[in-house]
This record gives sequence, C-alpha cells and structure tokens, in this order.
Amino acid sequence: MREHVFDVSAVTVDSPEPCAMTAGDIAARLDRLPATRTIWSMVLLLSVGSFFEFYELVSTAYVMPGLIQSGVFSATTQSLFGMTGAASYIAATLVGIFLGVLLLGPATDRMGRRAVFTFALLGYSAATAILAFQSDAYALSFWRLVVGIFLGVEIITIDTYLSEIVPPRIRGRAFAVLRTCSWVAAPVVALIAYLLVPTQVLGFDGWRWVFWIGACGAFLIWFLRRNLPESPRWLASRGRLDEAHAVLSEIEAKVEKDLGAALPKPLPAALPKSSKVDRLPGIWGRPYRARTVMLLVCQIGMGIALYGFTYWMPTFLVEHGISLTKSLEYSLIISCMYPLGPFVAVFFADRVERKWQLLFVGSMLIVGGLFFIDMRSMVPLIIAGSAVSLAIAVVPMVVHTYQNELYPTRHRAFATSVVVAVGRLGGAISGFLIAAALRYAGVTGALTVICGAMAVSMLAVVLFGPQTRGRSLEELNNE
Repeated sequence: MREHVFDVSAVTVDSPEPCAMTAGDIAARLDRLPATRTIWSMVLLLSVGSFFEFYELVSTAYVMPGLIQSGVFSATTQSLFGMTGAASYIAATLVGIFLGVLLLGPATDRMGRRAVFTFALLGYSAATAILAFQSDAYALSFWRLVVGIFLGVEIITIDTYLSEIVPPRIRGRAFAVLRTCSWVAAPVVALIAYLLVPTQVLGFDGWRWVFWIGACGAFLIWFLRRNLPESPRWLASRGRLDEAHAVLSEIEAKVEKDLGAALPKPLPAALPKSSKVDRLPGIWGRPYRARTVMLLVCQIGMGIALYGFTYWMPTFLVEHGISLTKSLEYSLIISCMYPLGPFVAVFFADRVERKWQLLFVGSMLIVGGLFFIDMRSMVPLIIAGSAVSLAIAVVPMVVHTYQNELYPTRHRAFATSVVVAVGRLGGAISGFLIAAALRYAGVTGALTVICGAMAVSMLAVVLFGPQTRGRSLEELNNE
C-alpha cells in the first residue's frame, strides 16, 4: 500500500486528546504553526495546480484571434447575443464558472475540500481535451461551458482550502504565492499561442494544441498533489474531531521535525458560534449580510474589468490596426507582467490592510486602461498594457484572500461560491458589453466600461469592508 505523505506514528507533539478537543482547539493549533517547509510545500502544491487552472482561463484571449481567423467565430455580431461571435465563447467560459461555483461549489462544505478539488481537476482536464477536437462554434462553446463548470468548483475549493490550512500571519503571502504561480500561466500560454496559433502541427490547427498541452499538464498535477491532507478546520466544523486531530497531528509532527524544536503552545481561540451548517440564513444574517452585499458588488465590477481586459486585449490591439502576429507578440510581452504583480505582493501582502491594497492596484488598472485608449505605437502600448496587467494579477489575489476571511468554516465555500458566481456572471455579461462597446464606440468605449467597473468594485470594499489583516478566521467570524 502506498505510504501517506504524513506519518501519524511519528507524532510527538503535545496536543489535546481527541475526546477533550473542540473546533476552537483545532483552529488554535493550526494558527500557531510556524511557516516551515511542510506548510510552504502544501502551498506550492496547490499553487502549481493553480497554474493550469489559469492556463485554461487565460487561454481564451490567446486562441481567440486564431479562432476568428479560422472562421469558427467572428469578432462581433449583428445582434447583442449572437452565438457565433467571440463573445459567446467568452460567455460560455464564465457562465460555466458561474454554474460550477453556484451549483457545485457548496458541495465542498459537505464532501470536503480535498475530494472536490481532485474531482474538479480531472473533470476540466478531460473536458478541455474533448473541446480541442471540436470545429463548430456551438460545440466549442458547449465544451467550454463544461470546462468552466469544473474550473469554477476547483477555484473555489482551492481558495477555501488554502485559507484554512495556513496560519493567519502568512495568509496574504500564501495567496500571493498561489497567484504568482497562477499568473505564470499567462506568459506561458501566450508564448505557446504565439508559436502555435498561426500555424498547423501534424495537420491540426495550432489553437487545438494550446488546449491539449494544458489538459496533459493538469493530469500531471493531479498525480503530484494526490497526498495533500483534508482540511482539519473543515473536519472539525463537521464534528469529525477525531479525524481532524489525526490529520493535524501528522502536520504538526512534520512541522516540528522541520523546526527542530518543540512547537509553541496554542493561544486560546474563539469558538465558532454554532456547528450547524446553515446556508442563506448564515450569509444574510449579521454581520454577513453587509459583507455579502459588499462582495457581490465588488465581484461584479471585478469580473467585468478583469475579464474584459484579459480576454479582449489581443483584439483591442488588432482594432488599433496591429496585425494578428504583432498582436500576439505584444500580448506575449505584456503577459509577462502578470506573475510579477503577485510576486511583488509577497512582500507587502501581510503588512498592508487588504482594502488599501485593493485601492492602490485598482487605481493602477484604471490609469493604465485610460492611457491604453490613445496609444498606437509599440512602446506606449506595452507600458500601458503592462500596468493594467500588473493590476489585474493582484486585484483577484487581494479579493480572494479577503472574501475567504469574512465567513465561518461551516459555510465558507458556500458563501464564497455565491459571491464568486455572481462575479463570474458579471464577467460573462462583460463579453457582450465589451463587444457592443467595441462595435459602437471602439476601443475607447470598451476601456471606459472596464475602468468604470473597476472603480465601483474597489470603492465597495474600501468604503464598506472590515479590516482583516493578521486576524484569525474564528476571531473575524465571532464579531
């Protein structure tokens, strides 16, 4: 039998007996863990998997010029919701994510974090491989919808799991590392698209190979992270305290071995108010009602702004009169900025309050987007696009860290599923909004929509969001 990555027989740490434990004890023991190799190894395994999630998400932007050139889709359509236009393919991805996070995301609170993110990873890998064989606009959009469903579940579950497994003093940095690895996918897929999309390989259009490469990589990640443990916080929230104790004891033993010394004593932690798994009453009761409304507004604006620019940037460049090849070349250069944003954020993610981080990077996106409107030559376009790309990479990192801090473990995945689902619906609508703005007002109109949406998103958090930096999840959810 294959040996588990953690060896429970090696446990030597001083921890409460299972029968004497509470969910608060489990949380306190997790929160006091030093950030050793074991903790960061789990973060990195999640992060490498997130690379392929973002590979699938951002691939849309870089294969779209090829899909349009091959005649599968058109850049715009006569009707707002034309199903043979590029916007329908973009919408299929985001509607799929919407359905995935809203309908299947809550399963994470019932079935466990680990089981769900494993199922979702295998699901979107298989669906992507099938998608690459399609040649009809409707079939491509259908399979992209299926890919989106599995991606939505995966993204929600990974964010929830990460927020629960790392101590609060490194939570911001852990999400920054996750997003750094995620956004490395942008220049990688841009380079692959630059090399393959304008060509054919073995008789197949290059855009098909972009999808097949991503599907194969995701299967590899499933193998690498098959030994990640279940979230002890989730186990405790379901009343499975013995299992939570066993899993956490294994983690503690590994951390203590890394440290070469005894672990610090846990500090007293606040107990969750109830172990009952409630749904809508939970996210609409105090103090969660105001948090939910604030995050809904934030997510809708963020979805329109981020997906609007990320998916349409190569098309904006073509509309500026730049050739398809040059558009992909500029997009490749600009995409190199995506991983730089979260990488820099590692150094301030746990030092600056989340809402002030969002204010700064949101403002950067707006300023860069406004400058992008009037640029036509290579260097100014790349500078303005790079500023927007830096901001786009950091904004969701801050928001996803923040929203997972604002709800209790018993319905964290459900609550974040609701707000993210609505945000992705905003992103889906953005495809049609941007296409219409592009048709009737050009790049200026499209970027005005994007910048306005970002302003609404960041102001909702700045004006109405609570402060969370350095606070435990239990403290934040017993106010």
